[in-house]
Amino acid sequence: MIDETRRQQRAWRKHAASYDRTVQRAERTMLHGSREWVAARARGRVLEVAVGTGRNLPYYSRDVSLVGIDLSPEMLAIARTRAAEVRVDADLRQGDAEALPFEDSSFDTVVCALALCSIPRPQVALGEMARVVVPGGSVVLVDHTRSDRAIVFAGQWLMERFTIPIEGEHLTRRHRAEVEAAGLEVVEHERLRSGAVERIRATRPAT
Repeated sequence: MIDETRRQQRAWRKHAASYDRTVQRAERTMLHGSREWVAARARGRVLEVAVGTGRNLPYYSRDVSLVGIDLSPEMLAIARTRAAEVRVDADLRQGDAEALPFEDSSFDTVVCALALCSIPRPQVALGEMARVVVPGGSVVLVDHTRSDRAIVFAGQWLMERFTIPIEGEHLTRRHRAEVEAAGLEVVEHERLRSGAVERIRATRPAT
């Protein structure tokens, strides 16, 4: 685990208890519908990278086989409680997105929601997602991203002066090029909210 990842682990340990209260405001506005969007594209054996407190769990189909990993034991404890409350059978375990503890081609779908913004090396994490998904399988992503509108981008840039050093959270990343560099083929791509939210579904080529 690199130093930046350890810093992230400490940050999530500190903020685990308040995460749900913080993110639910964004889910009602900027991120509205995003969790439903990613869960609707999950099929078969599903890995959720950075499952956090399990806010996606209620949206998955009951016929998927779900594994979730996260850096933070504190976040996972909340996710396990949520899984029990919504009666979702999920294997939730600690793990690093940049070194996924799974064999090649282990999952039909890999989901990562609102986490590439804070993973220290998103290109490494995406390479790992591409490795563990089966040929023909999907990698499904949603995150906030750099806006095309100058005034929105200026606000994002200003906020990053605080969010990056304090929490390691980036607001102006874009991931499509990294997805393609990982050998994945983008089949769905949309940017919403003045370009500040990005949704991607990519597949691993069958050959």
